[in-house]
Amino acid sequence: MAKEVRLQKMLADCGVASRRKAEELIANGQVRVNGKIAKIGDKVDPKKDKVSVNGRHIVSERNVYYMLHKPRGFITTMQDEMDRKCVAELVRDIPERVYPVGRLDRESEGMLLMTNDGDFANLIAHPSTHVTKTYRVTVRPSVNEDQLTALAMGVVIDGQQTLPAQVRVLSQEPGRVVLEIILQEGRNRQIRKMCEALGLEVARLKRTAIGPIKLGMLQPGDYRRLTLEEVKKLRNAAKAAGQSEQERGERR
Repeated sequence: MAKEVRLQKMLADCGVASRRKAEELIANGQVRVNGKIAKIGDKVDPKKDKVSVNGRHIVSERNVYYMLHKPRGFITTMQDEMDRKCVAELVRDIPERVYPVGRLDRESEGMLLMTNDGDFANLIAHPSTHVTKTYRVTVRPSVNEDQLTALAMGVVIDGQQTLPAQVRVLSQEPGRVVLEIILQEGRNRQIRKMCEALGLEVARLKRTAIGPIKLGMLQPGDYRRLTLEEVKKLRNAAKAAGQSEQERGERR
């Protein structure tokens, strides 16, 4: 049986545009299905129907999953109007059109997942799933027990307290401390804002793991395909975290 999906979802999964932007393209008459102008609400079979946007044929690609070691100085976007360095430059030789899952700010580094699977990206990045993310954070000048406790218990940033985190000291020397922080959420510049609220300067921030998958020895600027087992583990971690959050909500 043919598996039909909404046209805007197919366009988003192929990396043409976000679902909202895809809907605009359809509404503006820029999308054709089998030669006919498409309309909002249309469904297509990506394997059989011929879809084009402004005359360009759109191919429904197989789903792919990559891990990129984002270096500092790159922004997490596929294009930038200000001509800043972006992660698209690092994955331009990947044959499929991939995009980032979530974000790492410009001065942060480490693991960034890239895919063309919209459902997978939403599952991993959606705030409700709380997939853990592990960071190696170098702070200055030092850190005391009260600050460590506050980081672990939650800090009010942007008017809302952060969820509890796991925090431990990896190394300590005069003027700098290296921490491991495991978050359950991924708010904008969260660790930097948490540290700033406690009077700590973040000298370096590196994401070393997402869920059970670790960055390992992958070098800055390099990427590799995730194995099928790694993709399965990430899906399971997201589903398990989402289930735990639902149970917590029911108890509240």
